[in-house]
This record gives sequence, C-alpha cells and structure tokens, in this order.
Amino acid sequence: MKYQTLMLLALGIGVLAVLVLLIGPEEILNALGMANPWYVVLAFLIQFLLFGLWTERWSINIQVVDIKIKKLALLPMLLVGMAVNNITPSGRGGGEPVRAYILGKYTKCPMENSFATVIADKGLDTFPLFLLAVITIIYAVLYFQLSTLTIYALISSVAVLLVLFIIGFYMSIDQKMGERVTRWVVNVIKRFSKKDHSKLEKRALNALNGFQNSIRTLIRNRKILLYALPLSFLIWFVEIIRVYIIFMAFNTPISLEAIAVVFLISTLIGIVPLLPGGLGAVDGMMILLFSIAGVPPSVSAAATIIERLISFWMPSFLGILMLPYFGSGVMDQISKNLGRD
Repeated sequence: MKYQTLMLLALGIGVLAVLVLLIGPEEILNALGMANPWYVVLAFLIQFLLFGLWTERWSINIQVVDIKIKKLALLPMLLVGMAVNNITPSGRGGGEPVRAYILGKYTKCPMENSFATVIADKGLDTFPLFLLAVITIIYAVLYFQLSTLTIYALISSVAVLLVLFIIGFYMSIDQKMGERVTRWVVNVIKRFSKKDHSKLEKRALNALNGFQNSIRTLIRNRKILLYALPLSFLIWFVEIIRVYIIFMAFNTPISLEAIAVVFLISTLIGIVPLLPGGLGAVDGMMILLFSIAGVPPSVSAAATIIERLISFWMPSFLGILMLPYFGSGVMDQISKNLGRD
C-alpha cells in the first residue's frame, strides 16, 4: 500500500538519523568539512558518466529487437525507473515495469518487446554481480572479522539470487514452462476478480510468445556478448571507483579491495525488499563495514552520506522531476507498484 511505502521511507530515514546521533552529528559535520570538494565534484561527474553507460547498455538491447528511439530519449526513462526502484520496497525491481511501459508508450512498440529489453538489461547486471559477490565473500572471510551468521546470510542471498535468476531465465526461453506459469497466473486472477476474463488467457499467451521471441533474439545476438556484457562489468568497476574517489576526498587510506567488498555487501543488502532503496539498511551496513575496515566512524558516516547523496538521492530527485514529462499513465503504473508493496 502507498501508506506502507511512506511509513517504510520514514523508517529508513529514522534508522539513518539514529546512526547519525550515535556517531555524533558534530563529528560527522567536522568530517564533511574536511572533504576536498574537487574529489566530491569528480564523484558527482562519475555518476553522470554512469547514467551514460547505463543508457548505452539499454540502447544496445533496444537496437537488437529493432525498436527505433534516440539514445538521448532513453536517459529520462532510465532516471524514472531508478527513482521508482528507490521509492518502492520491491528489491530494486519496481522501476523495470515502469521503464518498459514508458518505452512502449513512447515508441509505440509492443509491451512484450519493451519489457524484454528491460529484463535483458537487468539480467546483464546479474553476471558481474554474481562474480563479484563470490570474490567479495571470499575476501570478507579472509580479511573482515564478520560473524558466521553474516557470512551465511551473504552466501544464502547470493544462492537465492542465483536460483531466482535461473528460474526466470528458463521461463523466458522455455515455451512450455512459460505457458504453465502464465496459465497459473491467469487462473489466480480469475479467482480473485469478477470481471470477464474469457480472452485474458489468449492475450497473455500471445504476449508471452512475443516476449520469449524478443528474449531469444537478444540472447543470440553477438552485440550482447561482445558489447553489453563487458559494459556491465565496466559499470560495476566505475561504481566502485566512485566510492574510492569519495574516500580520497577525506584523505583516508583504504584499499580498493575493501571498498569493493563493502559496496557489494551493501548492494546485496539493498536488494532485499524490506526498505525502499535499502534506505537505512544500506547506509548502516556501509558505515559499519567501513569502520571495521579501519576508517574512523565519523569519516565512514560522512563518506556514506556523500555516496548515498550521489547514488540514491540524486537519481531519485532527477527521476521524480522527469515524471510530469511522461504524463499521468506513468503515475498510474507507479501507483500499481505501490499498491503491490
């Protein structure tokens, strides 16, 4: 429900406020005052570079399924999707249907085609995430004094993501399994709705067929393997570099490996669909792990505040600003997402 989402947002902000009070607002402000502004500006610029890289990767998927649209027009859609992901407690997945809806509406292409490009774009993020997550867990076990429970939780989260990815991928390409799941969903809808759904199953199966054809086209295209997948690894590397540059602003010695570990663990925490954008949970985990890595708590908090301002609040604000441009239909889609949460 919408009110539940607002309450969760308030809870996340409250958790962050408690962390700030525990460390000491004055100490954090002093640390922020020490930050070299040029490094902070550079970190902001890197975030805009990431916007461009994300747009480029999505455009590769779009070109493969022959949807005609200029790259510049994709950026506002991307930002709206990121904003929705950040304001809905849906495991960073609430923005994908909205992004697909906007693309379909803007280009007049079938919804199953636009949705396939978004799913493929999301899937491309998964490959580097799994690889980096495995490396992160190994490094964390060796160099971080994490509890056994925390290590098991990280391994379990990666395992669950892997299983979900395999199931989703199989459903996207296997016609029989896709049809079984689609019919099951249609039957559930029929039970809980009194509307006439006599044509719903046929429309759903036709949409599934179009979606699977688009996914197969994307998988078989060499552009995805040669350009989009390496671009995904580059994007993750640039994100880690952005955090590293933020710590350079504080002249705080911390290894790139430690930053990568903290960033990946925090990302995994943020995927859990409890708080919008992992607000509070991600911030707290970053502050805690940076402190374990030897960074003073005040600097950990100050660096985390800047990092989240760049990676969470700025995209959210820019995406919300773009909403009126796409009309009331997008707001209806967002309301549906909020209604599901």
